[in-house]
Amino acid sequence: MIDIRVFVRAAIVGIVLQIALMVAAHFIAFIERQGFLLGGMTISAVAGYLYAMDTGKGYFTSATMAAIIGGLCALVGVGVSVALRDAPTHIVPLFTTICVVTGAVGGLFGQMAANLKKMNRP
Repeated sequence: MIDIRVFVRAAIVGIVLQIALMVAAHFIAFIERQGFLLGGMTISAVAGYLYAMDTGKGYFTSATMAAIIGGLCALVGVGVSVALRDAPTHIVPLFTTICVVTGAVGGLFGQMAANLKKMNRP
């Protein structure tokens, strides 16, 4: 049911991008003010999309696993932000929950991409 190789690959991509975003937000005020939440949501959605597009195991499985990946990436990213003292600790559950949802949405779009890729195969 779960393709662990693809899961780890998508999670690593999301975690690395989240850490890069949080470090950039630490040093660049514009990213801190304008890109913190939107950037984190986008990264979680992309990580979920990557998992679902590579596996194509169905909408429910893709959305569920993508939600887990999105939440995992967000948890690491916001943890880095809290460790850098850029965000208060009470933001951790809210940011993680928002990114779980966007990860699931990314998984749905990834499943659609996998279905379209299957349709184009001869």
